[in-house]
Amino acid sequence: MGNSYRKDTICVQAGWQPKKGEPRVLPIYQSTTFKYDTTDEMGRLFALEDEGYFYTRLQNPTNDAVAEKIAALEGGVAAMLTSSGQAANFYTIANLCQAGDHIICSAKVYGGTFNLYKATIRKLGIDCTFVDPDDPAEEIDRAFCENTKAVVGETIANPALTVLDIGKFAALAHKHGVPLIVDNTFATPINCRPFEFGADIVTHSTTKYMDGHAMAVGGCIVDSGNFDWEAYADKFPGLTTPDETYHGVVYTKQFGKKAFITKATAQLMRDLGSIQSPMNAFLLNVGLETLPLRMEKHCSNARKTAQFLANHEKVEFVNCAMLEGDPYYALAQKYMPNGTCGVLSFGLKGTKEDAVRFMDALKLCAIVTHVADARTCVLHPASHTHRQMNDEQLREAGVTPGMIRLSVGIEHPQDIIDDLEQALQQV
Repeated sequence: MGNSYRKDTICVQAGWQPKKGEPRVLPIYQSTTFKYDTTDEMGRLFALEDEGYFYTRLQNPTNDAVAEKIAALEGGVAAMLTSSGQAANFYTIANLCQAGDHIICSAKVYGGTFNLYKATIRKLGIDCTFVDPDDPAEEIDRAFCENTKAVVGETIANPALTVLDIGKFAALAHKHGVPLIVDNTFATPINCRPFEFGADIVTHSTTKYMDGHAMAVGGCIVDSGNFDWEAYADKFPGLTTPDETYHGVVYTKQFGKKAFITKATAQLMRDLGSIQSPMNAFLLNVGLETLPLRMEKHCSNARKTAQFLANHEKVEFVNCAMLEGDPYYALAQKYMPNGTCGVLSFGLKGTKEDAVRFMDALKLCAIVTHVADARTCVLHPASHTHRQMNDEQLREAGVTPGMIRLSVGIEHPQDIIDDLEQALQQV
């Protein structure tokens, strides 16, 4: 089932297509390995001459069905599940870059992603320049170097809630012959499909809205199939020259539009092994079936909650691009006219200690590291997700010391508002 159906239908129907007498519901293929009758049959799989399954670290029928569903949702040609969103973000860069290369990344990204690109990939010899996504195009353009291989951003930044101007970043990336990679975790393909605005590769932490239950950690990489690697063959030798670790296969020649995902699977997953378990993929699929219903409710609840907070005397600011007057309202209307997500952030009038006192007084809203599932929860980024950053880095990431991240769930909106009200009275 391809992209001919609407997203609501794809969420329910895509991926697993049972034949006569097969299970209606996607089965869990909880097996590490798969049997063949002849040596040649197995050999052809190892030579990438036939498609099939032989070891779950590389491919598994449960995982492939879910990856196919996510690819269809995003309008891409192929996808690969990973063990986490962080693994997806790392693999995407590792699939394009090697020591001596360079990437450009929006400074307003999730703290874990910031640290991955600021510190960890640097130890592998890959440099990253962070840019303010709101800077004019000509300013961002100066960050490009001869060895730049990719540009990265988040549709909706976590937790700054800034909205990426995907078109602006896509134009800059393509001017320099490199792909734009967009983390679409918060918006999900229900509210935004970055490929429609020029992005080339999309990543997800499926742990968040896609799963929706906070039961299974996972990630996903989706390739649009639109970037012409051969046109910039010198920049991407890993895709356009023989892979001596895999019988000299040239991924672009043998796999065409699926070259990027095939290389990520055959090379990186083979060597690094950050697979998503079939059980987690099964749970993710259950979540995907209700994703359109939940995103509509998340956005509706978040809009009402943001309006309540914006009008409260003890609240200094609210970041929610669904509110008219928000600096990102126009961009949100352009890229996500049906709503952004259920996550918002706000600051109290007062000190960091006031923010902590407020959070400790909440009853319905739980203090958890997680975000973007069915239950309303709060987090203090400066103390939690962004704790490793200094004050200057916090400011670059759009995080103030008193900022509170609120992930609005799918409970009744008035119950959420009542809990916030009683906690605000303690400040």
